[in-house]
Amino acid sequence: MTRVLIAGGGIGGLATALSAAARGHRVTVLERRGEFTELGAGIQLAPNAFHALDVLGVGQAVRDRAVFVDELRFMDGTTDRTVAAMALTDDYRHRFGNPYAVVHRTDLYQPLLAACRRAPGVDLRVDSPVVRYEQDDDEVVAVLGSGARVAGDVLVGADGIRSTVRERMLGDGEPRVSGHTIYRSVIPMERVPEDLRWNVVTLWAGPKWHFVHYPIGGGRHLNLAATRDDGAARVVVGAPAETAHVHGQFADMGPRARRLLELGEDWKTWVLCDRDPADEWVDGRVVLLGDAAHPMLQYAAQGACMALEDAVVLGELLDCGPADVPGRLARFRDERRDRTADAQLVSRFMGEKLYHPAGAEAVARNAMLSAMSQEELREAVAWLHGARRFESTSPRVR
Repeated sequence: MTRVLIAGGGIGGLATALSAAARGHRVTVLERRGEFTELGAGIQLAPNAFHALDVLGVGQAVRDRAVFVDELRFMDGTTDRTVAAMALTDDYRHRFGNPYAVVHRTDLYQPLLAACRRAPGVDLRVDSPVVRYEQDDDEVVAVLGSGARVAGDVLVGADGIRSTVRERMLGDGEPRVSGHTIYRSVIPMERVPEDLRWNVVTLWAGPKWHFVHYPIGGGRHLNLAATRDDGAARVVVGAPAETAHVHGQFADMGPRARRLLELGEDWKTWVLCDRDPADEWVDGRVVLLGDAAHPMLQYAAQGACMALEDAVVLGELLDCGPADVPGRLARFRDERRDRTADAQLVSRFMGEKLYHPAGAEAVARNAMLSAMSQEELREAVAWLHGARRFESTSPRVR
């Protein structure tokens, strides 16, 4: 039995707890907040996420809460015209072995939390921020904000994009501010005109902006997310935004998309951040995972999916004794580094080259996407959506 300490009780931390506990390890999850909860709104789950959730034993519980959308639809946000649409039904599911779904973040988080509470050997602790760690050849100690010390055989830093474990390990400072501001709102579906109640993940692309919407909460709500490439240089996390301000950021939006944007209320805003891919995630008995290791922009909709994959792979590699932990962590880093780095860089590329071009570049983008067949569209995402063992099979994007 290995003593596994996990800094952070988010999606990646809880998934790792389940993965390690399934192999008989004793797991302690150290959450900095006063309760186990997940912030945010909608989240997209590609088949690779469901592959991981099934291994973790919570796939059906998430399916029961999910909305299985019919297609991913790319629209020209200024002309209201459909550019391309990839069907997510029969052929897609047959090829990738699982559906594509959208959920509220809590509809992913709660099944993970409930499974951790049921799992033998998982200790969930709140008000336990990890502020630093110490280690020797035999064990690692997580030092909490209170001064308390918790000893284990491995420490997993799953404490997010501003990870204190990462800062101790790499000392690479604050995340990169992308210059993109996102505005989020969730509205009751009953307020949406019937002709716009699409069972689709829809993206409207405009010059230096894009707008995404899809149903969540079993179809009872519509998730709205509008992003502006405005050069923002200051970090903003969940601040209220005036409705008039949001509308003013998208003045050239076409009429159909604008009908939906104008339904939004109680807008919250974030400035998006990520990091460059890191070569190192491991320090002896300490390893980074999820956003602590490879935070990415939202544009490939793979942040949570990558964290779930991490959890499965790390749990499998920790099927070992305490003495073998450092070597297994190094294997984890080597197995996951290229795939997650490519997901980070593809996410940036999509924001720059697909979602926000203007003028001739937008025309060329539309022509390229509209010429692609369904099989070509599936092939373009196969390296991400179709990964069953989470190997690095991605195209080089560096």
